[in-house]
Parts: sequence; C-alpha cells; structure tokens
Amino acid sequence: MKPYKSKEGRIRSSGFSSVVFVLLTLLVSFAFDLMAAEETPAPDLAALFRYDANVPFSVKESGSEKRGDVTVHDITFSGTVAPVKAFLVQPAGKGPFAAILYVHWLGEPETTNRTEFLDEAVRLASRGAVSLLIDSMWAQAGWYEKRVPEEDFDNSIRQVIDLRRAMDFLVSQPGVDPRRIGFVGHDFGAMYGAVMGAVDPRPLTYVLIAGTPVFSDWYLFAAQPRDLPGFKKQMSAIDPGALVTAIKDASIFFQFADSDRYVSEQDAQNFYKAANPRKHMATYHADHGMAGENIRADRNRWLTAELGLKQ
Repeated sequence: MKPYKSKEGRIRSSGFSSVVFVLLTLLVSFAFDLMAAEETPAPDLAALFRYDANVPFSVKESGSEKRGDVTVHDITFSGTVAPVKAFLVQPAGKGPFAAILYVHWLGEPETTNRTEFLDEAVRLASRGAVSLLIDSMWAQAGWYEKRVPEEDFDNSIRQVIDLRRAMDFLVSQPGVDPRRIGFVGHDFGAMYGAVMGAVDPRPLTYVLIAGTPVFSDWYLFAAQPRDLPGFKKQMSAIDPGALVTAIKDASIFFQFADSDRYVSEQDAQNFYKAANPRKHMATYHADHGMAGENIRADRNRWLTAELGLKQ
C-alpha cells in the first residue's frame, strides 16, 4: 500500500494506515457483536419452564407386580397435556430412601419407553432406592417421523415441565429423602435431563448416556423446518450443551460409546467440557444402544456411591 495524503495534507505511512484499518475493523466487529447480543438476549429460564406445581397428580394405577421384596406399580399421573405413563418402583420398608428418575432413549421399539431401565431400577430398589420411569413424548409410535419441526420448541418446553412434574411426584413418595435424588437419561433422555437440571436443583447426581449437546444435530435428520436458520436459533436457546453449565452443585457421570453413529467423539467432548467440575466421563466399546453389562454396572456403582445406597 502506498503512502497517501489525509484531508489535512499530512503524509500517512502504510503501517499506520494498517493499524487504523485493523482498529476500525475491530470496532465495527465489536459493534455488530453488541447488536447481535441485543437481538438475541439469553432466555429467562425460570419463566420459560414455569409451571403450577400444585396441580393434582390424579394418579391412576392399572396394576402392580411383585419382584421379590420390590413392588412395580403401573401408573399414570397428570402431565402438561396428557397423562404420563410411568412405573413406580418401590422397595420394602419405610425408608429413608434415595430416589431416581429414569428417562429412556429413542431407539429400538421394545425399549423406547419406560421399560428400558426397569430391571436396573428393580435392582437398585433392593439397595434402598425408589424409582420413577416415565414414557416421554418420543415413546409414541412414529413420533420422530410425525413431528412438525415448527412445534419442536414448544413440545420441548412441555417435555421438560413433565420431567419436573415427574420429579415432584417422585419426591412426594413416602420415605423418600429429598436430599438424595438422582437422574438417569439415555439419548434424548440425557439431553432433556440436562435442560431440566438448569432450572431444577433437586438432583444430587446425574447419569447422562449417549447424548449430544445440540438439539439440531438430531432434530434435522428427517423433516426440515421452513425457516432453518430461525429453527436453529430458537432451539439453541435450550441446547443441552448450553444449559448443562447451569447445573452447579450436582455431580454428572457421562457415558459414551466409541462406535456411536449419532454422537461423535467431538460431540461427546463438547458436552463433557461444558459441564461443571464435579463430573466423570467414560467411553465404552459399544454403539448408541449402550447395552453392555459393564456399562450398566458402572452407572449402578456411581448411583450407589453418590446416593448412599446399600452395597
């Protein structure tokens, strides 16, 4: 760049003009960043996930089953839109008990529902844990294919509120110690559990299995929204990787697979890094189903230690 004359007639060197150019560029960039921040303020999470905790649960039991000293109740309780199907797993005795909320994955039809963790919940009941296993919105047959992308955000808000309702119901069970609450979620269950944790401080510990930090990574496999940038922007306000940072006091155990077609190694690292320091991560020789007995044993050991269950 050749020297040039300013309006005042002084000679400016090319080096000086470069510095001025860089400074102006930085100022312009900073101004645009401020404008963007003003256009996309952080959501008021408390308002976004607010609900009436005093609404009656309206529990209905359709049956129960004894598994040794453990009782499995087949129930429904009132959710935000429709009744939530659930298994309530209760140990013998009067407590005090720890409590665990389990949320299943979207995977094989046989286990894309409240049955996924049922055997584990029964096993931990013998160690002193009451468990609630719910059907989520993705338990509905064909849920993913029938979704309307423009409704994903509102449906996500309702799902998180249903998780909070489930937590209310779980904590209300006789003998439950509200200071020893755990959460276990797989796939979407892990992701929505992380979002719930941003506004609900009750869980003492989490096990998050094969989740990804960005909702759009999975919601865009099928039907595409009419406004793709707008969809991504809206969903990013509640992304698990963004909100897991708000879980301040609980411990988190991340479980990932080394052959997961839906969660890359980088996705796993990003989710883990976003969480606060009380965390642990384990990667297994497995696929997205995370079906290994060693995987189940590791999370049961984690829950036993964190929730003070009987060995």
